[in-house]
This record gives sequence, C-alpha cells and structure tokens, in this order.
Amino acid sequence: MDYFDFNMEIPADGADAMQLNIAGEGGAAQRTPASRLRIRRMTVFSAETAATSPMSSSITSRPTLSSSPPTRSTSTSTATASSPPPATPSTASSHPRPPPDDGSTQTMPVPEPSDVLNVVVHAIYHIPVAQFMPPFETVSAAFDALVGYGASVQQLAAPGSPLYILVLSQAPLRPIDAYALAAHYDLIALATPISAHLLAYTLSSVTDELAARIGPIYLKRLFFLHHGRTEALKALLLRPPQGHEPMRDCDVIQQQRLTRAWALASAHLVWDARPNISINMLQAPLLQLERELSCALCKQALRDRVSVLVREWASIKVTI
Repeated sequence: MDYFDFNMEIPADGADAMQLNIAGEGGAAQRTPASRLRIRRMTVFSAETAATSPMSSSITSRPTLSSSPPTRSTSTSTATASSPPPATPSTASSHPRPPPDDGSTQTMPVPEPSDVLNVVVHAIYHIPVAQFMPPFETVSAAFDALVGYGASVQQLAAPGSPLYILVLSQAPLRPIDAYALAAHYDLIALATPISAHLLAYTLSSVTDELAARIGPIYLKRLFFLHHGRTEALKALLLRPPQGHEPMRDCDVIQQQRLTRAWALASAHLVWDARPNISINMLQAPLLQLERELSCALCKQALRDRVSVLVREWASIKVTI
C-alpha cells in the first residue's frame, strides 16, 4: 500500500458551511452552497514512499476546493468563480494557493511508515485489519500515531472494533506487551481479556521500563490477580474430605489417615502452585490417595471432595 485516495463531499453545516462567490449574469454575486463543494482527490504518502515517488514534487499542504456552479438556461451567460483575494506575505507560506484546476492529484506527506499508516487508516474507518497480521511493534506505533493525530483510542479500540480485535490477536504471543499497551492507554475492556493470558507469566521478570508503561493501577491489578488465585487455591485445599460414622472396618483412626494424606498432598500442591495450574494437575495427586484406602465410604468421600474442589477452582476469576 503506497497511498490512499480520498474523494469525499464536504457536508453543509449551517452558517459555518464553506461558500464561494459566483459572478453571474449582470455582475450580481451568487452564493454556491458548500454541499456543491468537493475535495479533489488527495493522495497521502508515507515518509518512505514520498522519498521515492515521482509525485513528491507536487506535494502541497491542503486539499483543493472547487465548486460546480449550476447551469444557466441562457446560452449566452456563463458562471465563473470570482478570483480569490491576493495572498499576503504573512499567509502565503502557511496557506499556499491550491494547484491549478488541471485534474492533478494532490499529495500530502506523513511521517509514518506504510505499514503503520495502513493500521491507522483501517482503524479510523473501522475496517478489519487483522488479516494483514502486522507485528506488535507496528500495532504499538499505530496507537502512538492515532494519538498524535488527535484520534480517540478509547473509541477506536472499543470492544468489537477492528483495532480491539487486532490487539487481542496479539495477546497469545505477546501477552505482557499487549497488556502494557492496553494499560498505557487505560483500555480496561481490552486489558481484561488479555490478562487471562498472563496467569503463567512470572511477575518477577517485569522490568522497570515495562512497569512504568503499565502504570501502578494496572500493575497492582495484575499482582492481585496472581496473588488472589494462589490464596484461593490454598483456601480450597485446606478442607479435607468429609468423614463418616465409625465402623468396624473403618474407625476414627483409619479416617485420620486419609486426612493426613490429604494434608500432605495439599502441601505439595501449594508449594509449587501457580495461578495457571490446570485441573488435571490439581486432581491427579489427590485421586492417587484412593489407592491407600480400603473403605468404600472413604473412597467415595475422597472422590466427592475432589469433584467439588475442581468445580470451585474453575469458578475462580481468571482476569483482572
């Protein structure tokens, strides 16, 4: 993608609409409404394209406005646009005159590379851009460019938008970077689903630069997510299987063996516990305790307790 073509009408907006003086028959001045004004085709070149493009010599700083006066019924009368006022030296440099009406394409240089500009334009016009699979560095630079152009990233990256989907697609491969990007621009709706990919992330590896980009609020939320899930796992493992009434083949002493075995297995799980521990890794060492039991009621109590533990662990919050 080397450039973009824009050919849009300027809508009339009350008293602020742009108008041109049209000299009609008899010298009477007429007003052409702004709805008849059109912006001629404007080509936007990226910095890397403008340096090599043969059209870079015709670059101007603003689009050309032209009017389409209405056709008069008298064949002898013609409508011509009144000549614009002469430019003063103070305004000639900041407001150059439009190019001649020769059908040429106006160009406008931009400093962003073409891949970054591609993401920017697609985001502004709400066009899907994930199919281009840009690298994360390009996506991050596009956010900076959007802010530089005065666009609201909170609106452009709203849930369901193309920019939202693009950043979310980067989360599996670059979770901490995607989270830092969302946190830097205070995009809570985007940071929340990304945080689910950070359960296996080692928080001690967060650098000072990364922590500064994330900010204290979102960094605290990430730490609390890890800490909260670890503490919840400890609380769930504290409850051993429920005992039953003493029997001839299984008295209180036999049931205490199950309680001690549960406590030992739980201690091993908590020692190596991580916020992203899977259900299989959680229930496998606990179900192995059944091999040491001979009482059918104790075995059933163990299976019931593990089943409840799995359901409770699956219900623990996995996002900030």
